[in-house]
Amino acid sequence: MTVRLLTNIGRLWTGTDVCSNAAILIHNDRIVWAGQASDLPASVPGVIDDIVDVDHVENLGGGLVTPGLIDAHSHPVYAGNRWAELAMRTSGATSQEIAAAGGGIASTVTVTRGTDPWTLCNAVRERLRAWILSGTTTVEAKTGYHLTRDGELADIRMLRSLENEPAMPRIHATFMAANVLPPEYFGRRRDYVEAVRQWAADAAAAGADSMDVSCEDGHFTPDEARVLLHTAQRAGLKARIHACGTQERTSPAQVAAELGCASADLLTEATEEDIKALAHAGVVATVCPGSALRNGRFPPVRSMLDRGVTVALGTDHNPSECGITSMPVVVGLAVAMFKMSVTEALRAATLGGAAALRVSDRGSLARGMYADIVLWDADHEGAFAWAHGLRALRVWRGGTPVQP
Repeated sequence: MTVRLLTNIGRLWTGTDVCSNAAILIHNDRIVWAGQASDLPASVPGVIDDIVDVDHVENLGGGLVTPGLIDAHSHPVYAGNRWAELAMRTSGATSQEIAAAGGGIASTVTVTRGTDPWTLCNAVRERLRAWILSGTTTVEAKTGYHLTRDGELADIRMLRSLENEPAMPRIHATFMAANVLPPEYFGRRRDYVEAVRQWAADAAAAGADSMDVSCEDGHFTPDEARVLLHTAQRAGLKARIHACGTQERTSPAQVAAELGCASADLLTEATEEDIKALAHAGVVATVCPGSALRNGRFPPVRSMLDRGVTVALGTDHNPSECGITSMPVVVGLAVAMFKMSVTEALRAATLGGAAALRVSDRGSLARGMYADIVLWDADHEGAFAWAHGLRALRVWRGGTPVQP
């Protein structure tokens, strides 16, 4: 299939504009034209192989079409679950009590290390499948639950391999060996930091796009994050930071600004000074309402937007706090929790995500962009604020329909 026409689109939200009675023309995997159907060019690049009449899909009367959503923060590479631990937390158990009972990140590391690669790959595949079927065509996917050189590199190669399978989202693979200090390095923090630095170039060679460091209490300090991320940048990796901690005189957000990181994530403790620094440095703020709701700590999103910081959204899917794989749910939560407008939330889930990943070929429906497109079970984008999980009726990745 080389040329496809989507026509009779009731409402087209392009990321930068809205139009009705619209059409999209696709050549190979790229958009060559999008706009009102009455302005469709008389000549097209080749013969149209397929015409999709959106008006006839489930009798929608045209329906709403948007770019594929982008999840700018997720942790899908793990085995097992921590549901019993969650039950303990909701009953008032402390982190120390949970750890004494065998819970915490160390439990996920143990189970992930003990899971054979085939089983782990199948579990990750099923998770990624849930993302794309819900309308998310690009996923930033972090490693971080092997915490060994060979295990982390194998996870990156697995993500790169899965991306090439049918009906998978595009993957932005993030190397996150600096998630937490592994048990075998207890009492040897410097040794582990140095080991991760040595693995950075190998991670880039294996196909990683970025490196992330968890900079919060009990994980890595801002000074350690600075050293690690500087090494990552020298290896050709984009730098990201879990900017949650406040334990040092220099905040993680300030480190992100200093290094020119692609994104500073979560930002639940961000101050006005942090926000100013992010805005000045052009660092994207990636916020995750699902985990913020779980923790009861909200980042100052309104202040970020008002000061001109580009905001992206992520699920923060992980085995301990948030099982969300639906970016439509995240968009709805962002509107309700962070007081974003629907337009602001959708932009954060499309163009904002593209900015966080430092890619310019997705996030909007314009000439030259990937034809990553979603038809929704609605006739207006306001439905994202109503449904808290708006249903994707059809998904196209690179112009090719994703089969349910």
